[in-house]
Amino acid sequence: MSFKTETIEPGTELMTVNMGPSHPATHGVLRLILTLDGERVVKAEPVMGYLHRGMEKIAENKTYTQFIPYTDRLDYLAPLSNNVGFANAVEKLVDVQVTPRCACIRVLVCEMSRISAHLLWLGTHAVDLGAITVFMYTFREREVLYDFFEALTGTRLTTSYTRVGGLARDLPAGFLDEVGRWLDRFEKELDEYETLLTKNTIWIERTSGVGVLSPADALDLGVTGPNLRASGVEWDLRKARPYLGYDTYEFEIPIGTKGDVYDRYLVRIEEMRQSVKICRQAIKRMPGGPIDVDDPKLVLPNKEKVLTQMEELIHQFIIVTEGFEAPKGQVYSAIEAPKGELGFHILSEGGPSPYRMKIRSPSFVNLQALPKLCVGSLVSDVVAIIASLDPVMGEVDR
Repeated sequence: MSFKTETIEPGTELMTVNMGPSHPATHGVLRLILTLDGERVVKAEPVMGYLHRGMEKIAENKTYTQFIPYTDRLDYLAPLSNNVGFANAVEKLVDVQVTPRCACIRVLVCEMSRISAHLLWLGTHAVDLGAITVFMYTFREREVLYDFFEALTGTRLTTSYTRVGGLARDLPAGFLDEVGRWLDRFEKELDEYETLLTKNTIWIERTSGVGVLSPADALDLGVTGPNLRASGVEWDLRKARPYLGYDTYEFEIPIGTKGDVYDRYLVRIEEMRQSVKICRQAIKRMPGGPIDVDDPKLVLPNKEKVLTQMEELIHQFIIVTEGFEAPKGQVYSAIEAPKGELGFHILSEGGPSPYRMKIRSPSFVNLQALPKLCVGSLVSDVVAIIASLDPVMGEVDR
């Protein structure tokens, strides 16, 4: 990879410094090698690989169902979304269509995950630039969302909720009503966040005109998600390549005009409003019926029957230990995750595990924009630029 550098006057003394991998502003174990002319960046080289995870190789040695908990650890700020992305890919491979209720619940949890991930991004981004109060507001609402996730999945962070062909369990009693009441309150909270930041002079000075990414550069670098849309490119997989019936939901795609740090902030704020809109529609239209497909070779039997009938107990044991047989072939399936396009490319030679799997993680690809965005900026701007890209190193070092 080549990195952009500025033209330096002869005789200029440059200094090379390490920012990270243990630095609060790098949002994880990201190392930036910065070449500086005073306070100005003339070269920026991102270095990753400090987590050594090897998830794609792990997937090749696990059954499809056994790999679901590992997807929680990709973008660990949106595990429910990751679960859905992987399950969609496997269902495409085995040619299975989930039930209407399952699809609607998946849409609901994906949009709740988007709000949760954006709340953490907003809170930590604000802390990076000195607006500590915003962190208290966003994490308060994020805790409410985690309470919902715990009621639904039994855990708060690593959910492992989605199953190939369905879900781990149905919605608990009263869940939709409680979420609906929270959505009404949360919309007002969003207005409050904007009151604190959007017209704040200091916030505008630190973000406006900083880290500008042109539409052409964003497309050339493969940037996706809010970072791409902030550059003025109207591309969202929920609209462009709909899945789970997203084409039947009414929502808008917010886009920016300048492609700077400020636009990336505005786009994510509006995305949370659109997610609220989608969640309301999912709650209103939530159909009845089963959450799992009617395929005993794919889906675990009813737990009550497992505890009372030997045939069902054996059936569960076989699926859990040996997995299900997938046909030969290869598929690529992607969703619009909070960070951008999260894709899974599965190559199957038959059997219960993928022969090869490639994860297209948005954070990894989006980091390619860092050298271009940082060169010519001040060191303090680098902090704002990294935060605006919203990388999560869990899916970078997958």
